[in-house]
Amino acid sequence: MNDSLDALNERHRRFVEERNWQKHQTPKNLVMALTGEVGELNELFQWLTPEESRAMDDGHKKAVAEEMADVLIYLVRLADEMGIDLVAAAHEKCETNERKYPAEAFRDGRMRPHEYKESR
Repeated sequence: MNDSLDALNERHRRFVEERNWQKHQTPKNLVMALTGEVGELNELFQWLTPEESRAMDDGHKKAVAEEMADVLIYLVRLADEMGIDLVAAAHEKCETNERKYPAEAFRDGRMRPHEYKESR
C-alpha cells in the first residue's frame, strides 16, 4: 500500500468521481465537512481527563482513528481543490514556528507560547 498523501488523494478523488460527487467537492463544502469531522473527533475527547485521553481502550482508540482519517481525507481533498501542496505548506509553517518560538526560550519549561508572545 502506498502511504503518501498523493496516493491517498488520488484514491479519494477516484472515490468521488465514481459516485459523481465532484460537484459537491467545493472548497466551501470541504471546509464545512472538515469542521464537522473535527467536531466529531472533539466529541470523543470532550469529557476525558488528560490521563484518560492518553490511555484509551482499543475501541475508543479505533473510533478516534476513524475520525482522524475523516479529518485527513477532507484536508487532503481541500488542499487538492485549492492547488496547495499540503506537505510543503506544513514544512513552511514549521519553519515559521521555529523562528517565532525559539527553542532556547522554552527549554526550562516555564513559558507557554502565548506568554512568550506577550513578553516580547
